[in-house]
Amino acid sequence: MKFRSSLVLAGIVLAMLGGCRSAGIYNVSAAPVVANKAVSMDDVQKAIIRAGAGLGWQMKPVEPGLIVGTLTLRTHMAMVNVKYDTKTYSITYKDSSNLDYTGDSIHKNYNGWVTNLDRGIQSQLSNL
Repeated sequence: MKFRSSLVLAGIVLAMLGGCRSAGIYNVSAAPVVANKAVSMDDVQKAIIRAGAGLGWQMKPVEPGLIVGTLTLRTHMAMVNVKYDTKTYSITYKDSSNLDYTGDSIHKNYNGWVTNLDRGIQSQLSNL
């Protein structure tokens, strides 16, 4: 009887852990622009757009130093602000749908998408 109760309890705990799909919101703050040459605002903008487009993001320049990136996968949408200059860039949460956003947490896949975008931007900048 104790063994059966332990199995039921273990099953409940595993089910609860499997349902944990949210995490704190990952933002990139003032990441350095690292390139092999002096870069212009246009160089940085193009590198960010190439990085996002290569990962399926729709990258829309809004004004000098600001691009809004939107990623739509199935029924999920994530939107970020990418602020940049010739020295640093930042990626911050702007909006989402179907990602369980609470103000403090969001579906864990969002953080992976932003991490991939950050790595893509770093890669594109290093190729300059």
